[in-house]
Amino acid sequence: MFGLETDIFLLLAFSILAACAFEFVNGFHDTANAVATVIYTNSLKPNIAVIWSGFMNFCGVFLGGIAVAMGIVNLLPVELLIDQNVYHSAAMVFSLLFSAIIWNLGTWYFGLPSSSSHTLIGSILGVGLAFTFMPENSEGAGVNWTKAEELFTSLLTSPIFGFALAIIIMFILRRMLSKPLREIVFSEPKKNQPPPIWIRAILITTCTLVSFFHGSNDGQKGVGLVMLILIGIVPAHFALDNSKDPLAMKTDLAGIETAIGSIDSSRLSVSDRHHLHTIKKEIDTLNALVSRPLVDNRLPLEERMNVRRALLLISRNTKTILDNGQANLSPADQAFLKKQASSESGIRRYTDYAPDWVILMISLSLGLGTMVGWKRIVVTIGEKIGKQHLTYAQGASAELVAASTIGVSSYLGLPVSTTHVLSSGIAGSMVASKGVKNLQGGTIRNIVIAWVLTLPVTMVLSGTLYVFFRWIF
Repeated sequence: MFGLETDIFLLLAFSILAACAFEFVNGFHDTANAVATVIYTNSLKPNIAVIWSGFMNFCGVFLGGIAVAMGIVNLLPVELLIDQNVYHSAAMVFSLLFSAIIWNLGTWYFGLPSSSSHTLIGSILGVGLAFTFMPENSEGAGVNWTKAEELFTSLLTSPIFGFALAIIIMFILRRMLSKPLREIVFSEPKKNQPPPIWIRAILITTCTLVSFFHGSNDGQKGVGLVMLILIGIVPAHFALDNSKDPLAMKTDLAGIETAIGSIDSSRLSVSDRHHLHTIKKEIDTLNALVSRPLVDNRLPLEERMNVRRALLLISRNTKTILDNGQANLSPADQAFLKKQASSESGIRRYTDYAPDWVILMISLSLGLGTMVGWKRIVVTIGEKIGKQHLTYAQGASAELVAASTIGVSSYLGLPVSTTHVLSSGIAGSMVASKGVKNLQGGTIRNIVIAWVLTLPVTMVLSGTLYVFFRWIF
């Protein structure tokens, strides 16, 4: 494969297998988020529910784009971690994979609806922080803190939003439905008896949406994880999208050079002047590279990681200057520079991509995992959050909250915790019915503890493993 040495090929194969294992675990860990309500309202038999959910998770990954995946990749400035020693890259990969899998399996074993999103992001942050203190790091922080802030905001606010939105939906249902409909919708399901066909259709639809959007969000994190592995271990082959014509880069660079050339540097802060200097220097570097004769219209293998680094430096420094608002740019120049951050039409299209085989592999891993091991957390979701049995209205409200929140987040390229959004939605629906006293304090406490501990524990675990692997490698 790619003419790799045997030991590097084995490292790569093992790493990709471990990433598939993480996504498989993610599947059976998070199945409950989609199927708990249809199972506990007798809308679908458990086996049918998990198979359908697995299929829709597969579709979600395959059709959901790569915005969330690139959010994961860009969280860790992998360009800083790559050096001539491929085993250092392997240390990065193994530490974040092992810490994520260990925490996911542990919380699944104890039936805790913890977040695979928090787990993976915490593992990546742990590696980045550990690298920050490595003696060979002379280029700055090992974490893209701007991206980390976006992800933190998304992960921390989404459960609160889900809790509040579920209460609002329950309130609207009580006000808008006639008394006969309220009596049906707010009643507890009868044992082994399916609900009326229209309620069943609503619940199956919301289950389908949650499954699809779970794939488009959580599944994309697996795609991002695999891309981190590929860029880390075989950067020459995956640092850039080699299906793109590198000569087309000249036009983009010329446009950026023209736009930033109109900036009056005297009006910029010292830090922004440094950013502007970096942009100009990297543009000169790239122009020199793409102006050379290219074999088969491809950049040399040994230069591709440097090209990726230069493109990302141009993109990030340009965004920083625009965000600071001190550049005297025309609206047209501002719009052009913002467009360059796009993975579809800007210079990021060379770096922000995922091969079809990666998306298909993660789709299968998540879809198959969804069909296994779902029962432990389904019991927690369906029976242990509230003191009453889940009603039709509560199930539909929680699923609608989860589907809408995850769908919007996927569109914005932000990862959210499907587990915490749905759990908070169910908690909100229980509170809307009979107040806070309707919650089971022990379960809520365990969920909150898992929510609070996941990031710091996985950061410490992955950081420690990274230092250990670097030592043995």
